[in-house]
Amino acid sequence: MTTHPTTVDTGAPVVVRLETTMHAPLATIWDLHTDIAAWADWNTDVDRVEYAGPLAPGTAFRWLTHGLDITSTVHQVVPEERIVWGGPAHGIDGIHVWTFQETAPGTVTVRTEESWSGEPVAARSTEMEQVLRQSLEAWLASLKAKAEAVAGTAAAAERH
Repeated sequence: MTTHPTTVDTGAPVVVRLETTMHAPLATIWDLHTDIAAWADWNTDVDRVEYAGPLAPGTAFRWLTHGLDITSTVHQVVPEERIVWGGPAHGIDGIHVWTFQETAPGTVTVRTEESWSGEPVAARSTEMEQVLRQSLEAWLASLKAKAEAVAGTAAAAERH
C-alpha cells in the first residue's frame, strides 16, 4: 500500500507558508484550483499541463513551470477544504499543501505551504527559498485575480 504525505516536510531545508484572502465563493476558487488541466489558462507561470484525472490520491499529472518539467502525484483531496500533491523534479522533492477556509460568505482564506528537500536545495537553500516564495506569491495572486474576476462576472450577470 502506498502512503501519501498529508503535510509538508517540516524538516526540509526550505519550507514556505503563505496565505491570502479572496473575495469569491469557495466553490469557484476550489473549482479553478483543482481543474489542473486548465492551470495554464489563468496561471502565467504554468506553461502546460498533462492531466487525465481523476482528482484522487495516486493520480499523477505532468506540468511545466519555470522551465521545470514536473510530475506530481496527488496525495490527498478533501473537497473544498484541502489538496496535497508532491513529487521529485530535478533533484528537488516537493510537497505542496493547499487549504481553503470560508471565513464569511464570498470570502475565503487560501493558505499554501510547500517544502523542498534534496541536494540542490540543501546546497542553495536561501536562493531556493526565495525562488519558491516568489512562485507561490505569483500563484496566489493569479488564483485570486481569476477567482475574483469569475465571481465579479457571475455577480454582474445576476444583476442583469
